[in-house]
Amino acid sequence: MSHDLTSLLLQISELDRQLTNRAAKSIDRLLTLRNWLIGGYIFEFEQNGAVKAIYGTKLEQTLAEKLNRKGLSERNLKLFKQFYQAYPQIMQTVSAQFKLPKSILLTASASSIEANEYTAKLLDNISFSHFTELLKISSKEKREFYEIQCIKSIWTVRELKRQINSLTFERTAVSKNKGKTINSSTTAAEIQSASSIIKTPFVFDFLDLPDNLLADESRFENALLNDLKNFMLELGHGFCFEGQQKRLVIGGEYFFVDLVFYHRILKCHVLIELKVDEFNHAHVGQLNTYVQYYKKNVQEATDKPPIGILLCTTKNDELVEYALGGIDQNLFVTTYQTALPSSEELKQFLQTEKAKLNVK
Repeated sequence: MSHDLTSLLLQISELDRQLTNRAAKSIDRLLTLRNWLIGGYIFEFEQNGAVKAIYGTKLEQTLAEKLNRKGLSERNLKLFKQFYQAYPQIMQTVSAQFKLPKSILLTASASSIEANEYTAKLLDNISFSHFTELLKISSKEKREFYEIQCIKSIWTVRELKRQINSLTFERTAVSKNKGKTINSSTTAAEIQSASSIIKTPFVFDFLDLPDNLLADESRFENALLNDLKNFMLELGHGFCFEGQQKRLVIGGEYFFVDLVFYHRILKCHVLIELKVDEFNHAHVGQLNTYVQYYKKNVQEATDKPPIGILLCTTKNDELVEYALGGIDQNLFVTTYQTALPSSEELKQFLQTEKAKLNVK
């Protein structure tokens, strides 16, 4: 094959790749706009009071049966209406490309949301499959956070679902190092080391127990175990609960580990100590004692060395660094939150994130 022919093949291949990708994006965008518009037609039609008398609550079901087209099921039609109501700002973009009934224009514009660069970026970078996941989020601030991250990080739908399930919004909102927190959630396939299971911070907002009402460690521990399902989901993949207040006998004295898990992926025990105050270097010595005991007396030949996690409300990073110096590398100190930031703090955070996109 000649050199010239090789170059031609490369040129055609690259052109095909680029334009195919652009065509796919264009199709995704048009489908998104179509779905929004269909939702608008249905919503506008429902504003006529007679519709309920005729169809009751089965308008979408009737439409799906009459249309009988792939992609226009009853479920999807309801989703399109929800999409129209949740994203009225798309109105300007749709009206520029389609001839719309005045009623739809008036309904959508009632929110006084103008078209802007952010909306354009949203439509250019997010498919309707993404929007389907985003519509499951009731909080406007939370949904906007994931929109921004989809644009910035080019998340696939699967990655978006993973980030939502990993509470990335909640964790980022309360984290001091927000950039590090985003994208830090791990899947089972990504868990390869002890450090990969540590979140900063853990978010226990399901407890409905504000930080300033933490009475003592036993109350906190019992609250977590009373909602073990959500606690396990927050810990992440691989954790298997073994026990609470596990007793150890060392030199004739009794000691108790707050919570003990076995991690089925890392093949090791995980010992968790809960503190209802800020980090203290004495806590590290206590946890290290328990880890060393498990390593010598509990660890099986097929197990890997145990991991110790100290959970506290706040921590001085420099003090933690010195406290852990020279101690077992499988000891970790992290923080937890039981309440989310205020609405104003979240709005400020989202404004900062949006500003990074260089849009108005």
